[in-house]
Parts: sequence; C-alpha cells; structure tokens
Amino acid sequence: MIILLFKLLATPALILIATLVSRRFGQATGGWLVGLPLTSGPIAVFLAIEHGPRFSQLAAAGSLEGTVGQAFFATAYAGLARRWNWPMCLLGATIAFLASGLFLVELKLPISALVALACGSLAVGQQLIHERVAPAVRAEAPRWDLPVRMAVAAALVLLVTSVAAAIGPDLSGVAATFPLFAIVLAVFAHRHQGSHAARSVMRGLLLGLFGFVGFFVAVSLLVTRIGLVSAFGTALLVNLVIHGAAYLILRRRLL
Repeated sequence: MIILLFKLLATPALILIATLVSRRFGQATGGWLVGLPLTSGPIAVFLAIEHGPRFSQLAAAGSLEGTVGQAFFATAYAGLARRWNWPMCLLGATIAFLASGLFLVELKLPISALVALACGSLAVGQQLIHERVAPAVRAEAPRWDLPVRMAVAAALVLLVTSVAAAIGPDLSGVAATFPLFAIVLAVFAHRHQGSHAARSVMRGLLLGLFGFVGFFVAVSLLVTRIGLVSAFGTALLVNLVIHGAAYLILRRRLL
C-alpha cells in the first residue's frame, strides 16, 4: 500500500514542479527540464524494489536504448515541424522512437556502446535541428492541462511497473522513456506559438538528456553493487551535475 501511494503521489508532484518552472522560463527551458528522469527515475526505483537490483540494472540499459529513441523522436519532430502540423509531427516522431528503440533492444549492445550511441545521437540531433533557442513566451494553458499531465505521469508509472514482469527489463526501460511530457510541451507550443517554439522544446530536450544518460549509467553500474539508496542517490547527483552544466549552455544560447 505504501509503494502504491508513493507511485500515485511522487511522480505527479515532480511533474507539477517541472510544469510550473517551464511555464515561467520558456519553451527551451521546459524541454531541458523534462530531460530529467521525472517518470523513468521513479520507475527504476520501483522496479528495483519489486523485482530486484538485477532487473533494475537491465531496465537501465533499456532506458539508454530509449534515450536514443528520444533523440530520434526529437529530431524527427523538429524536422517534420518545418512543413507539417503537430498531428503529423507527433505520428512521425513516435514511429521514429519505436523503430529506433525496438531495434536497439534486439541488438543487445553492451552498456559502453549504448552510452556512446546515446550521447552521439543527442549531439547529432542538436546539430540537425540547429534551431536558435526561442525566448520565453507566456501563453495561457487550458485549465485541464496541469491535472492531465499529473494523471498521465501516475498512469505511466503504474502501467510500466505493473507489466514489467511480463515484458521484461529491456522493454520496461524503453517504455519508461517515452517522452510524454516533451510531447505535451511541444504540441502546446506548436499549436499556440508555432513550429519554431516546438523545435526549441525539442532542442532543449536533447540538451537535457545528457544528464538522463548519466543517471542511468550510474544506476547500471551501482545498483547491484551497493544499496539502493546509495545507488540511486549517486545517480541523482550525477544527473544533477550534468543537467546543471547543460543549463549553463542553454542560458548562453538564450542571452
């Protein structure tokens, strides 16, 4: 019961904080912020508690595969946004995510190769989008927006942790990385502020995902060697250091 309550409350609270910050500081900053493991991080913790450290370690590899998928997603969305409206962009980007993520699951690459692929795909995606970061623009969100984001976050955590034993650690890790909150930010920006704002969200996301890679590399290396609290605490620290450095780069682009 305690774990269930934590699932229902912890991730929606993180999403609430992230959403309020992104509304204050703009689209690119919002994209950077949702690069944090806001759902996949808690999912990794729950998988370790419910299925053991080894399962969580394998799921971390799946999350690195999913990071490559997110890079393909962001690059595809940004490319399509130059000519198409948001439904076509979302469809094409989702196909890119699934195709790349599932392909890597089949390859069963070692962690070192996944890290190189993840970082390389994020860097290449940044260059391909090549979008000047949009300044902060305030837009009035509908009243249902924030409650829906929080509900979706809780639903994703419950879904992935419920089916994890059936689909295995790799697919659990990939599923946990599906960029739901980047989608919400990008689609809202696309509809209300144009394709340029949506591309800024995606470039901010790619920059923020370098810390995401650091988080899951640390989980993969430590979760079977030290206690869960120490492993995930260290992973969070690694994530925040890299994420902070990425924010400094983002701020230079905004100035």
